[in-house]
Amino acid sequence: MTANVEFEAVDTNSEIGLLSVPRHVAIIMDGNGRWALRRGLPRTEGHRRGVKTLREAVEHAQKRGVSYLTLFSFSSENWARPQQEVSFLLALLRRFVCDDIKDLIRNNVKVRVIGSRENLDKSMLTLLDDAERETAHCTGLVLVIAFNYGARDEFVRAARQLAERVEAGELRAAEIGEDDVSTCLDTRDIPDPDLIVRTGGEQRLSNFLLWQAAYAEFYFAPTPWPEFGPDAFDDALLAFSNRERRYGGVSSDAAGT
Repeated sequence: MTANVEFEAVDTNSEIGLLSVPRHVAIIMDGNGRWALRRGLPRTEGHRRGVKTLREAVEHAQKRGVSYLTLFSFSSENWARPQQEVSFLLALLRRFVCDDIKDLIRNNVKVRVIGSRENLDKSMLTLLDDAERETAHCTGLVLVIAFNYGARDEFVRAARQLAERVEAGELRAAEIGEDDVSTCLDTRDIPDPDLIVRTGGEQRLSNFLLWQAAYAEFYFAPTPWPEFGPDAFDDALLAFSNRERRYGGVSSDAAGT
């Protein structure tokens, strides 16, 4: 069992020069395996160390005033990895939820899980449902865990829902708009991410939040996830703070010329 962790939101953003804090940060936690292999360790050791970083990220996000933190914990494509690694990853997720749920509740963190729940075994479904149910009353940081998640799969499931509504006469195909699509996504009650961070040096989304990322800012960190501590997190927040978000418009400087 882990030791109890106590933390609260503290206004220390002036210390690092933040002009604005993203409401929603989403992170692709990459580089665990490479971090371990460079040290002559099994890949599973990188995943184990990554759980520690995950806990630190949740604490730091709340400290900085982030409202939503989405973590890409297990993709729908990860099932293709070696069975031993898959089993280890699932065991780590189970351990994180079981060991940390009381701390999350104590720190007012609400858990949301996105991703397909089809074909998951009963014990995993129960684990995910219990995590959401037991933290449903929390009003602080919303920790969104993307498990068995893939954006294309999410689109397919959304398309099926829309098709069923059309077949039932509830909706005309010609009337389908962006809002209709958004309400069929796993993130229907979650704001789109303002900042998407990928650790480990790769620069791609890997089928993560493709619809929701339309106007997100991206930050690609060379740091592998096991080393992505509070200082590295602050670097990402500072980079976001110094950007101008235009949502398809022009910059304020250009508008004034």
